[in-house]
Amino acid sequence: MADAPVRVVIVDDHSIFRSGLRADLDASIDVVGEAADAASAVEVIEATRPDVVLLDVHLPAGRGAASSAPDAAGGEAVIRGAAPVVPTTRFLALSVSDAAEDVVRVIRAGARGYITKGSSGAEVSRAVHAVAEGDAVFSPRLAGFVLDAFGAAVGETAATSDELDRLSAREQEVMRLIARGYAYKEVAAELFISMKTVESHVSAVLRKLQLSSRYELTAWASERRLL
Repeated sequence: MADAPVRVVIVDDHSIFRSGLRADLDASIDVVGEAADAASAVEVIEATRPDVVLLDVHLPAGRGAASSAPDAAGGEAVIRGAAPVVPTTRFLALSVSDAAEDVVRVIRAGARGYITKGSSGAEVSRAVHAVAEGDAVFSPRLAGFVLDAFGAAVGETAATSDELDRLSAREQEVMRLIARGYAYKEVAAELFISMKTVESHVSAVLRKLQLSSRYELTAWASERRLL
């Protein structure tokens, strides 16, 4: 049986670019929605729950905002608005900008990769598949920006990795949802497990991380940028 197509939402304020990108992506990618601004992007992502969002970094806010000019924080707003609601969706920045501050900003917000609009349709398609499978993807010259920006936090990251290694893959999924404020019932529905199983996983997470409540868990995850 052939693999299911990767479901994608394209977010860019230029309709011609969206149309061209849709046409250039290969047949293994199913474009399930489009948006031209940050506000409508969050709505489309929540409605379609795609595997990957191809996201421009500079976007207008939408919803009658005072200025319709693209905002450097627009891409961040989409990630921060949609990720807590659709935590299984991954974000891949696709921008004309190759400025270090844009790359670092959107990666800190939670994007799994960043490629430039000079990439071919085949390159974008490969990047989408890689991000959907959990890999991080960067255009070659942009990877250095990320290494430089996050190099100072290597020690802290290693410590966090050690803590996360105490948790099973399922416990990590439950931990992130609970830390984002999901109720046990919502976690159960999101992961297709019973509430009793959720309660068991939460107890194990708190014990392994030596925390006493879900509120401490949220603070712990926030400090380590895991939300």
